[in-house]
Amino acid sequence: QVQLVESGGGLVQPGGSLRLSCAASGSIFSIVTMAWYQQAPGKQRELVATISSGGSTSYVDSVKGRFTISRDDAKNTVYLQMNSLKPEDTAVYYCNAMVKDRISLMPLPYWGQGTQVTVSS
Repeated sequence: QVQLVESGGGLVQPGGSLRLSCAASGSIFSIVTMAWYQQAPGKQRELVATISSGGSTSYVDSVKGRFTISRDDAKNTVYLQMNSLKPEDTAVYYCNAMVKDRISLMPLPYWGQGTQVTVSS
């Protein structure tokens, strides 16, 4: 069993910054990929950023140059540094990890509980 715990959300003014964290724990053999998704009310969950086990990153066009995803393998933690925040970034942000557990060694998706990010004056 694997669990992901998120933190770092909150209320910030336009142009401000937040740093989200997501720590994985449990029966982990390895973490293949980690990602952040955003979901606004009434909208589908959308992929924002991904990072591979080798450190390769990708971003949705709307956040390129503003958000940075990173990972600390020693802590099984992924981060999302969010700069120059805009009101349209307001959403619940969910951490996702493709994790190989110690028994099956097959990658399965796990989700964090979500953390609210609100960008408003």
